[in-house]
Parts: sequence; C-alpha cells; structure tokens
Amino acid sequence: SDKIGRKPIILAGMLLAALTYFPLFEALTKAANPDLAAAQAKNKIVVTAAAGDCSFQGNPVAREIDFYKSCDIAKRFLAQNSVSYDNAVGPAGPATIQIGDKTITAPAAKVVNSKFDEDSTKAIAAFKKEVTDALRAGGYPAKADPAKVDKLTIVLILSVLVIYVTMVYGPIAAMLVEMFPTRIRYTSMSLPYHIGNGWFGGLMPTIAFAMVAQNGNMYYGLWYPIIIAAVTFVIGLLFVRETKDVDIYADD
Repeated sequence: SDKIGRKPIILAGMLLAALTYFPLFEALTKAANPDLAAAQAKNKIVVTAAAGDCSFQGNPVAREIDFYKSCDIAKRFLAQNSVSYDNAVGPAGPATIQIGDKTITAPAAKVVNSKFDEDSTKAIAAFKKEVTDALRAGGYPAKADPAKVDKLTIVLILSVLVIYVTMVYGPIAAMLVEMFPTRIRYTSMSLPYHIGNGWFGGLMPTIAFAMVAQNGNMYYGLWYPIIIAAVTFVIGLLFVRETKDVDIYADD
C-alpha cells in the first residue's frame, strides 16, 4: 500500500469478498462436513407454518422464552443445527417440519414466571429429540466425520478469507491516520472505525442468525457481510480519496 496506494487494496478486498463469499463457504461446508452437504442436497426439509406465525429473531437482547410460538421453536432448532430448509405457508395451527416422509409437529410454549412451564419444557425436549432422530435417519450428521474432513482444502479456503481481511486491515491504519488533520485526527478516525466494527460487526452474528432462521438457507446470513462489503466498495470508490502521499504532520 505504500507503493500503489491504500485505496485499491482495500477496495479489492471488499470486492473479492462480495463476489466469492457464497462459493467459498459452500466449498468450506463440503470440505469440513461432506455428509452435511450431501444430506442438504438429498433430503430437503420443509417448515410449514401459518402466515404471520413466525417472528423475526433478530433482537440482540431477546431471551429464549421470547420465542414461544411453534414456528419460532421449529426454526430456531433447525438454524442452531446448521440445517437448511424451505418455508411453506399452511393453515392456522402449529408449525410442522417435514423431513423426508416424516412430518413432526412443533409445540408452542407457555411462559410462567419468566421461563417455560414444565409441560412446555418437556414438549420442547421431546420435539427436539424427535427432530434429531429424523435428521440422523435422513443422513444429517451429529458432527463432522474426521476421516472425511479435507484439511488441506479447509486451510486453503480459510487462508483466502484471511487474505481478504488483511487486504482491508493492512492499509486501514495508515489510511485512517492520513485521512484527517492532526487537530481532529483521534476522534475522526476512532468514531467511524468503532461504529463500523462495534455496531455493524458486533451485530453481525445476531442479524445473520435471524436471516438464516427467517429464510431457511444456512448461507443466507452471508448476505449481511456481502451487502456491507458491496456498499463500502461503492462508497469508497466514489467518495474516498487516496491518502498514500498525504503529509500526516500537516494541520489541514
């Protein structure tokens, strides 16, 4: 970046991430857990629920008891187990999960004294066990088989992802210093940096999980960092100036 500039390297990292996240993470699944990838392709799962019965699960301060509807219980359990599914609208009533030729009805829970009551807790536990057994019967593994893990491919893919990060983080410290005059530099570089990392980055796991639970595709949450990277690329290309040759000791 000292030779060719900060901007082209940072923007290239953003663009590459936006264009390749989906294929890279799909390849990572096949390399790290091929049985899961095969099961996803072979045995489709469908969640059927009444219109409006499913909540958006993107509240970062929500508790487990806030998701007591049958649709929420069904989708949260599938999303937590990295299981992709299709959504279907059904009649009024409890949500169902169809795994192969087996249909499982999800329970609704009742909250008493800030926790699920005893009957709800037992029903949810029985539901999760039934779904887990059906997933195993459908070829969905409890965990990756170490004998089938392609370690070399995993290392290569993770290395590529780390390179994307270094393309942004390598030049960014110098660029932030060079963007602002000395008299306002500390506040000017710190405020946008921590808004980006703290708010956009900090909320990423919660928002990505909610997107996956809502849509059903376990890769759907990747749209969040992809959109952020794409928007940053466009804004950076049009409005951010190159700073490589800026005198950082200048007052203006």
